[in-house]
Amino acid sequence: MSLQSHLAELEKKHRALEAQIHDCQTHPAVDDLEVVELKRKKLLVKDEIERLRQGEPISLH
Repeated sequence: MSLQSHLAELEKKHRALEAQIHDCQTHPAVDDLEVVELKRKKLLVKDEIERLRQGEPISLH
């Protein structure tokens, strides 16, 4: 997988997590732990995108 396609997939995943967070927060029965977990995942994806853009090696979590 090329770097550009990997970045595109990560950006797509980031947008999907943002949509999930928004959906969770707009429902009256919000599970706060689920929102926290989604935000954590979104941040990890964002960090990975930034590392790739900076030219750092991909970290395997």
